[in-house]
Amino acid sequence: MDQPAPFAAAPPTPPPLGEHLRSPELRAAMLVQQEALQGARDYLRGQGFTELLPPLVGPVTDPGGRGAKALDVDYYGHPYKLMTSAILYKQASLRGFPRLFYVAPNVRVEPEETATTGRHLVEFHQIDVEIADAGREEAQEIAAGLLSHVTEHVWTTIPEVLTGLGRMEADFADIRAGKYDVRTHDEAVSRLLSLGHPQNPDGEIDWTGERILSLESDRPFFVDDYPKGSRGFYDREDPERPGVLRNFDLIAPHGYGELVSGSEREADYATLVTRMRESGENPAKYAWYLKEAREGIPASAGFGMGLQRLVRFLTGFDALWQVSAYPKLPGVVTP
Repeated sequence: MDQPAPFAAAPPTPPPLGEHLRSPELRAAMLVQQEALQGARDYLRGQGFTELLPPLVGPVTDPGGRGAKALDVDYYGHPYKLMTSAILYKQASLRGFPRLFYVAPNVRVEPEETATTGRHLVEFHQIDVEIADAGREEAQEIAAGLLSHVTEHVWTTIPEVLTGLGRMEADFADIRAGKYDVRTHDEAVSRLLSLGHPQNPDGEIDWTGERILSLESDRPFFVDDYPKGSRGFYDREDPERPGVLRNFDLIAPHGYGELVSGSEREADYATLVTRMRESGENPAKYAWYLKEAREGIPASAGFGMGLQRLVRFLTGFDALWQVSAYPKLPGVVTP
């Protein structure tokens, strides 16, 4: 399989928008995106999920991570946020929709230095899934099944587009057969340290470390059990292993990196307030969400799959802007 270019040699910023929209490369990517969305909807509806349209603004959003910020909106004199993630709304919806998904637009003001990674956009979409009364293993099973089904659907419906982009069908055999590996965060950190990469054992796998692990793998793999403090307050702590979260990432092979991030969710009101305070968040900002939690949000597990990252992986392009019709790179002002 063709390898993506290293960060230092990432492709330049997009051409002028009109030129980009007329390019045959973008047309090919949009045909793949169209079929990926069709395959995703078919799979999730077949698994009993209901699609909802997500909110775009709200009084609070996912507090985010890795330096990303939310954009402010003046909502009739009230300070609202554009959604960086609709995760809180997914949880709040579970009593009416116990198996739900969104195709959710997100806006995250990423640090300017991420413009050259090939993996970041300010505007992007996620296939956001939530399952009431589920554990991590069920969420991982759905995530893996979703990726396998979408890959099978795209290769079955438009193989000529993928081969025209230089993709080789044999390279996707493991995914289509549902073959995935699993490792823990501790194991991932140990591997990176053995390779000389200075990975923080108490944090998320950094972008360079994630890429190293991805490059040496020939099939997708899950990374489980991130340490407490490395992720949001809504990721559930393992009751039998304090300090370890019941969460996961799904990493694509050959350098394409993270496709999915997910977790069991914390639903207990008192625990949520404590976790918010531990992470430096003011519980008062989350009043509407905490009201729902006090009244009884179901226990759940879920994930978000990056749509543009999925399409980039399927098509083999170097950077996410190449698979976005209207790309906005961090720090780059474009229409």
